[in-house]
Amino acid sequence: MRMNPKCVLRCSGVIVLSLVLLSFASLTKSQNSTPAPPADTIGLEGFEDSAHHWYDVVDDERVFAPVTGQRKYGTGDAAEIAENILRYQKENGGWPKNYDMRAMLTPDQRRALEQAKGEKNTTFDNGATHAHVQYLAEAYRVTGEVRYRDACLRGIDFILTAQLPPGGWPQFYPDKRGYRRYITFNDGAMIGVMSVLQQIVERKPAYSFVDSLRREQAVRAFLRGGECIVRCQIREAGLLTVWCQQHDDLDFRPVPARSFEPAALCGGESAGITLFLMSLDHPREEVVEAVQAAVRWFVRSQLSGIRVKEVRATTETFQYHTADFDRVVVQDTQAPPIWARYYEIGTNVPLFCNRDGRPVYSLAEVERERRTGYAWYTYDPSEVLKKYPAWQKKWAPQTKAPGKE
Repeated sequence: MRMNPKCVLRCSGVIVLSLVLLSFASLTKSQNSTPAPPADTIGLEGFEDSAHHWYDVVDDERVFAPVTGQRKYGTGDAAEIAENILRYQKENGGWPKNYDMRAMLTPDQRRALEQAKGEKNTTFDNGATHAHVQYLAEAYRVTGEVRYRDACLRGIDFILTAQLPPGGWPQFYPDKRGYRRYITFNDGAMIGVMSVLQQIVERKPAYSFVDSLRREQAVRAFLRGGECIVRCQIREAGLLTVWCQQHDDLDFRPVPARSFEPAALCGGESAGITLFLMSLDHPREEVVEAVQAAVRWFVRSQLSGIRVKEVRATTETFQYHTADFDRVVVQDTQAPPIWARYYEIGTNVPLFCNRDGRPVYSLAEVERERRTGYAWYTYDPSEVLKKYPAWQKKWAPQTKAPGKE
């Protein structure tokens, strides 16, 4: 059973929370008594992006780099990985990005982490914080180690504190310099946070230890976050489309981030947002409209007959990575539909950028450093289109399936 945000939004104050919490109490005992899975089933997917950056990308903010032949824990070493997560947690309850939680840390690396406990480079980027909270919740469920529970609660408190007044989450907190303060969908930041809150709100077994006060706070944060997502959806010529990677933390408008990340309609991040909205039970009218508008845009914006191919090339070392390959777009009539990372607002034309901020309109015009160091295309919307018919049949049977416009 899941809460119905529409019911909550039509009420107010203490009455809202009382009704919501009473509805939670009616959840079946079977949901809370599901046997704990074996330790080796705790997912590590949330750490993959940060681990990739630690090994393959130069990050000036990291405390230490991996050593040659850095050993790793196995997927079944839940307690050891959880202990690592505790070492990385900062005093404010959040986590930094771009480390491998599976790495067997050397004594020097452990000392460096301890000395950096007071740093405030805590973030939701590249899976940071929300993936750590999720793992600790599962680790506590599997092991019963109270330190994992307590660290998880501190992480939840950090998430609740970091929420912006308009309801979204920034890329970093408490660091608010430049684009770090914006509502951030890039790399699944905000949707990762919302997914954790969703599990708390729905009383998923992994979060059964969360107390009633924090659960009430999670309800408020989750509802505000949902409203923020709907308000951020970009409207062109009166029609809803999809989302940008970042939105202004005051007025929700799409905004640029790094020089090569323009304000644009975004294929990958919008797919993640849409899938999250589709996961909501009894979606209110605004959510249904948001999903259907996004699906129409995905259908209209898919690119056919091309694929991105990696080709061998002379090894070249750039400031942040080394590449022995290049990427090119080739014609392929058998290729599945693909989407650009960015589409220009106003024209819906695929958009690319170099580090100088200059927009270009083909991957070939992007300098090799950015061609090999950034993902310019995505297949993620195909998952939305795959799941949409069943979602439509369940929640919007009176509407027609979107087709190419």
